[in-house]
Amino acid sequence: MRYIQELREGERVSQIFLCKNKITATAKTGRNYYSLVLQDKTGTLDGKVWELNGAIDHFETMDFIHVDGEVTVYNSAYQINVRRIRRAKEGEYDPKDYFPTTDKDPNALYKELVGYINLIQQPHLRKLAESFYVEDKAFAKMFCSHSAAKSVHHGFIGGLLEHTVAVTRLCKFYSDHYPIINRDLLLTAAMFHDIGKTKELAAFPVNDYTDDGQLLGHIIIGCEMVGEKIREIPGFPVKLASELKHCILAHHGEYEYGSPKKPAIIEAAALYFADNTDAKIQIMKELLENAAPGEWLGFNRLMDSNVKRTVVE
Repeated sequence: MRYIQELREGERVSQIFLCKNKITATAKTGRNYYSLVLQDKTGTLDGKVWELNGAIDHFETMDFIHVDGEVTVYNSAYQINVRRIRRAKEGEYDPKDYFPTTDKDPNALYKELVGYINLIQQPHLRKLAESFYVEDKAFAKMFCSHSAAKSVHHGFIGGLLEHTVAVTRLCKFYSDHYPIINRDLLLTAAMFHDIGKTKELAAFPVNDYTDDGQLLGHIIIGCEMVGEKIREIPGFPVKLASELKHCILAHHGEYEYGSPKKPAIIEAAALYFADNTDAKIQIMKELLENAAPGEWLGFNRLMDSNVKRTVVE
């Protein structure tokens, strides 16, 4: 198949896409038409079905559909004028072609995550981490394939695992470099800081906010998930539980970034710096992937700056 990023004006298209969205609209002539958002792992593309006739089979949002049409340009953006549609059958497509996926090895990332659990000496913290990532096989499998965001950073299959491992890796470096840090607490907090995203965001192909995601957000959800599990572990120190939950609640650092608390202990501060570092670097990485060396990309809201890709001499 040709991916969306490879399509050019004037090309004939006859292949399968995920129908990310479908809207029935009315043209100025009074005739109904479909406005579609088509997706593969490289992005999305608008599709227009101007003639609703027998060549257009019934389909719904989130169906895989075989599309025949032509690539055109409208308002400086590519779209497909669709002539025929049929629902695709299982076996005709590979889901991995339609959803963005981590470019890292998920098995290696998971192995690294478990390796950090093995570094934790405090028995209650270690038991807590094992209860999620080792003993609960269904949760571990779901966590490893989950997205870390709808669109901001790590918004792809395996993104949550990739981001969590990166943040934990940074936190290990901080704890090795600054002995004042409680390494067991910081590593555990790093592994759990975004665990609430497993309930904040629905899994692919939806990858959108759940009701709890809209109403509560991943920080509160994650704190509740950890708190529930802590209550199942006999003798879990009350003070340690509060410090761990504080790290989760404060990991966005500032109230304006959605953090219910500002960091009050050094481990919470270190977690905030690690999370912010990986998020911002990933945002830049995704922005610059398709930029030419030396190219200015314009103002980016998330970075609050005009962004340029450097030239490597």
